[in-house]
Amino acid sequence: MTRATPLVLALMSMVCSEGSGRREAGSVDSTPPEATAEFRPGAITLAAEEVARGLDAPVYLTAPAGDVRNFVVEQPGRIRIIENGVLLAKPFLDITSKVGYGGERGLLSVAFSPQYRSNGFLFVNYTDKNGDTKIERYKASTDRNVADPASAKLILAIDQPYANHNGGLNLFGPDGMLYIGMGDGGSQGDPHGNGQNPNALLGKLLRINVDRAEPYVVPDGNPYAKGGGRGEVWALGLRNPWRFSFDRVSGRLYIADVGQDKYEEINVVPETSGGVNYGWNVMEGPSCYRRPLCSKTGLQLPAFSYTHDGGTCSIIGGYVYRGRKIPEIVGQYFYSDYCTSWVRSLTYKPDGTIGESHQWIDRGLGNIVSFGEDAQGELYICSSNGRVYRIVKSAGTPNA
Repeated sequence: MTRATPLVLALMSMVCSEGSGRREAGSVDSTPPEATAEFRPGAITLAAEEVARGLDAPVYLTAPAGDVRNFVVEQPGRIRIIENGVLLAKPFLDITSKVGYGGERGLLSVAFSPQYRSNGFLFVNYTDKNGDTKIERYKASTDRNVADPASAKLILAIDQPYANHNGGLNLFGPDGMLYIGMGDGGSQGDPHGNGQNPNALLGKLLRINVDRAEPYVVPDGNPYAKGGGRGEVWALGLRNPWRFSFDRVSGRLYIADVGQDKYEEINVVPETSGGVNYGWNVMEGPSCYRRPLCSKTGLQLPAFSYTHDGGTCSIIGGYVYRGRKIPEIVGQYFYSDYCTSWVRSLTYKPDGTIGESHQWIDRGLGNIVSFGEDAQGELYICSSNGRVYRIVKSAGTPNA
């Protein structure tokens, strides 16, 4: 996901400086206001409670709607189940024979169909033995804890010119469409200009309908559905959107885009905002990329960014907390950085500014690779140390 990665790697060390909360002038968020807890720093403290250990490079955690199980993606090519606090020995799915694993490559995510209870479909995102991206659909077997490996159906294949910047997240949006985060193809500085090329699938957020026909159809609402670019493209100008998420209440889309030389950024837009250009590689974060001046016309500036001034290197995007166990942090967006691996949160305001922010955990969790969210909206952390943690109130917090 970066020059090295949040997956394996020896990345530089630094501590982030204060970020900037900026967005394009005239950019209006029409999303209705949602409930956000009154944030009082010091009122509570948070901790990371270990849920499972002994995993092989865990990079993602998710769950089907209404399911009590958690599904953990292991980068070499397996999906494991945690049920009732126990990591099941038998993988839910094992496709290691077709996954090209190493560095930023591997099995990177899984998305369960919103109708998983009735159709049993799940969609994986991985790099194959040639290093190219494959989006495949699988189906659950008669055993609820095992998917059928023979049910594989290729949905989309995307050539990758280099080994890094694969993106890697599949995620169903509030509209039922499948969103796919694609990095710019790798190397450094987007040498092929994929980010700003609407005819390339790299450096984009894709949006497809996997319910109407096989393998998929382009939704009518996509900005290039009628021409001018690839129909699958929903947004462009991304460098490596390793993790993104939708707020369960407001529907807003949060994209954490990994930076190049100077900035890490968080972009926030209403879920209906198609055709947004996030600026890469004209810009990196809020500034022009490797040039003193550039035109920012038509580009969406980050809602928040931070520099590489003290140890940070690769933003790890998370979620807006909408669980019930910690009401004090409802509405806070959680994120981290691979190199420093603190856990922070911020509040996004509809006027595009950033409100309260707080650092909850300083260190001690290994290198944080990804956040996860269960069906109830509780948040988890996947670490390079092979463990999964759940974010909880500290024992010393009142009513914890």
